[in-house]
Amino acid sequence: MEGILLRRYGGFYYVESEGKVWTCRLRGRFRRTETDFLPGDRVEIVALGEDKGVIEAIKPRVSLLERPAVANVEQVVIVFTLSEPPPDLELLDRLLFMVSIKDLKAVLVWNKADIALAKYLHLPELYQRIGYLSLITSAVDGRGIEELRKLLRGRISTFAGPSGVGKSSLFNAMEPQLKLAIGEISEKVGRGRHTTRHAELIRLSAGGWVADTPGFSRLHIPEDITREEVAGHFMEMEPFLGQCRFNTCLHRGEPDCAVTAAVAEGVIVRHRYEHYLTFLNEVIAAERRY
Repeated sequence: MEGILLRRYGGFYYVESEGKVWTCRLRGRFRRTETDFLPGDRVEIVALGEDKGVIEAIKPRVSLLERPAVANVEQVVIVFTLSEPPPDLELLDRLLFMVSIKDLKAVLVWNKADIALAKYLHLPELYQRIGYLSLITSAVDGRGIEELRKLLRGRISTFAGPSGVGKSSLFNAMEPQLKLAIGEISEKVGRGRHTTRHAELIRLSAGGWVADTPGFSRLHIPEDITREEVAGHFMEMEPFLGQCRFNTCLHRGEPDCAVTAAVAEGVIVRHRYEHYLTFLNEVIAAERRY
């Protein structure tokens, strides 16, 4: 049978397959190698009893997030508010940048719509116009909750965003029977002697899984990205790449730069361009260190 690994604990691996959760051990050959089985991994198991099994094989991964590790995440739900705390647009753009580097889908959720402040109401449309899927929600009045369920259905997702934006409230609005905060399950699993904090996949009643992990707890830019690659992770810059006078243009003051011309014309939003320069400078500084 093929299934998805939900969690591992105390030498046991809990795999969802054919509508139920199987408590599995690893086949001996895996215990003698460095093969690491992670929540989100697609595995093949053989039943040894009513709910017991053994893992026979692991399928190739399509993605990997670290600290704590989870495999095969397909999309990141980035939650900010239209109220308090005020949206930190540099943090938002950094999260979008990191999601793009990981080649994952980003879903922007603008929460607390029931107490939205007028000065932030333009943000969902602004990012939607850039090309990011934006959803307006309220865990209080239920706005957007059903749409969020549909976006999560059939996928492995993880949530990201600063404290206080209502990630846990949104999750509980979708799954009221659980009454758990994001991170609470992992904390319980990791509590006790000889244990560490683990990631876990939470099964959604409407289908799909949410990785109970911070997902992007480390926001420094990976060391293997080059200065030439940074602009490619800003989707509004992509139509202008290759149109500058110089092939090596980094879009930071070079003559006849198509990107800076688009910024001057208002085609590229200025704060996004400024954040591009911030990330570019971080990448260049890292290259000098190494």
